[in-house]
Amino acid sequence: MIADVIDHLAGIQPGSPLDRLRARRPAAREHAQRSYDALFTPETEEEITLVERDAVAAFVAGLHDDPGIARFYADRLAELSPGLLAAVESEVSAGATTGPYGVYPGEGPLSAESDEGLRYRVRRPGDLGVRLAAAFEHAHLLVFRPREAGRESLDALARAGWSTTGVVTLSQLVAFLTFQIRVVAGLRHLQNGATS
Repeated sequence: MIADVIDHLAGIQPGSPLDRLRARRPAAREHAQRSYDALFTPETEEEITLVERDAVAAFVAGLHDDPGIARFYADRLAELSPGLLAAVESEVSAGATTGPYGVYPGEGPLSAESDEGLRYRVRRPGDLGVRLAAAFEHAHLLVFRPREAGRESLDALARAGWSTTGVVTLSQLVAFLTFQIRVVAGLRHLQNGATS
C-alpha cells in the first residue's frame, strides 16, 4: 500500500523541499490520501467494483495524457483484469482530444467560446460491457464537457445498471482523478523549477 499516492506519482522524496512544502499543509495532504483510499480501497464493492474503478481511472488518466499517472492506473487494472486493459487503452485512443468543449446557446457574450469538439462514444462497447461503456462516456463528458453533464447522461447510466450511489461514486472518482492529476502536474513543475 502506498502511504501517499500524490508523493508517489510526483516522485517526491522524504525530506525533499517538496516534501517539506507539502508538510506545511498536513490537512490537505491527509484529505487527498483519504479520498484516494476511499475511492480505491472501498469497504464494499456493492455499487462499483474495484475493476470498474481501476478501468475508469486508467481511462481518465489516459485522457489527461500524463504517461506516468496513466501507467500507474493501467498497472492497477492489469493486476485485476489484464484482458480489460487493451480495451481501455483502445478507448483512450478513441477519446483522446483537447477541450473543454461545449456550445453556449443563443447570441450571448459566451457564445464566442462555443466549441463543438469531439462527442465521444465508446468504439467497442462489447469489449467493455454495458456498465463500463456508459461509465466511460459519462467520464469523458465530465472531463471535456462538464457543462453538458445532465439528465441525459445520468439516464444513460441508470439504463446501464448504475444506481444513484454508483453514479455519485463514479462522478467523485472522475473529479478526484482530475484533481490528483493537476496537483501532481503542479508539483512536478515546482520540482523541475527547483532543480533547474
